[in-house]
Amino acid sequence: MRTGAVDGRWLHIFAASVRQALEAEPLAEVSRRGLTVTQFHLLRLVASNGLDRVGAAARFLGVSPPALTKNIDKLVRLGLLTRRASTVDRRALALRVTRRGRALVDRHDDISAARLERALSALTRDETEEFTRLLQVVSLELLKNADTRQGECLRCGGDIAPNCAVAHLRGGCPYQPDGSVEVDRTVRTETTIQDA
Repeated sequence: MRTGAVDGRWLHIFAASVRQALEAEPLAEVSRRGLTVTQFHLLRLVASNGLDRVGAAARFLGVSPPALTKNIDKLVRLGLLTRRASTVDRRALALRVTRRGRALVDRHDDISAARLERALSALTRDETEEFTRLLQVVSLELLKNADTRQGECLRCGGDIAPNCAVAHLRGGCPYQPDGSVEVDRTVRTETTIQDA
C-alpha cells in the first residue's frame, strides 16, 4: 500500500458495519413483518417528505418501477403507507406515511441513534466533530467525481436540509418546496475544500 493510502479493508468493514448495525439489525427489531431494507428505505423516504415522484424513488432505491410497485403494494397492505392519485397529475401516485408507518420509522431511528451514540462515545467531542467534518469532505469529494447531474439525488434519503452541501454541489434540490437551495457558507463545499 502506498504511503498515505487508506486501507480499503477498513473502508469495507466500516460500510458493512454501518449497514448491519444501523440499518439491518434495527429493522429486524422494529419490523415483525419482515420488511426488506429496500422497503424500509422507501418507507423512510416517504416519511421524510411524502412522495409524488415514484420514478425518482425507483432510481434512488436501485429497483425497477415494477419492483417498486410491489414494494409499495406490500407497505400499503401492511398499513404503513397510503396511496392515492396525485392532485397535480392524475397519472402519478401520491404516497404518504401512516401513523403506524411513522412510528416504525421513528423506532428504527431511535435504535440507530442509540447505537451510533454508543459507538461515538469512544471519541471525544472534538474527535466526533472532526469525524463528522471528514465524512462530509470525503462524501462531497466522492460525489464530485460521480455523475451527480444525472437523475434525482436523494442521497440524503429524504432528510432534506435547507443548507445541504450535496444540493449545493449539484446546483439544487428538487425536493425543496421551491426547488432552490439555501447554502450555508460554513458548509465545506467545492470552493472551501481546496482552501483547507
